[in-house]
Amino acid sequence: MDVREFVKPKMNPHIPQISPGDTVKVSLKTREGDKERLQHFQGVVMKMRKGVDGGSFTVRRVSYGIGVERTFPFQSPSVQSVEVLRHGQVRRAKLYYIRRLSVKQARLKERRERAIEQAMPQEEKAQTSE
Repeated sequence: MDVREFVKPKMNPHIPQISPGDTVKVSLKTREGDKERLQHFQGVVMKMRKGVDGGSFTVRRVSYGIGVERTFPFQSPSVQSVEVLRHGQVRRAKLYYIRRLSVKQARLKERRERAIEQAMPQEEKAQTSE
């Protein structure tokens, strides 16, 4: 028997398609006493784990010279939104090597998006080239 037969993981609809190397801004619902507020955590997606329980992704940032990593489950209801700020160009699935780099060295190149070019119809391409 498999766990997936008993429990279906409910993915959070507020999380878009992300990949390692992306710079994201995660908004979390935080409860302090009787008040609720949104807390933001911005950093680079280091790794993504997919599994029976729905999976998770880890975001790393450097705050006051100290590296902070935080793992968020994909099915967590406390994650209010995830906003992708940049798509980084990487050649690895797990970016553990970023831990030993300085902040300046850990900057990633921006990935070029071909989806914009593919979405443009052929007629418009012909008009723009003339």
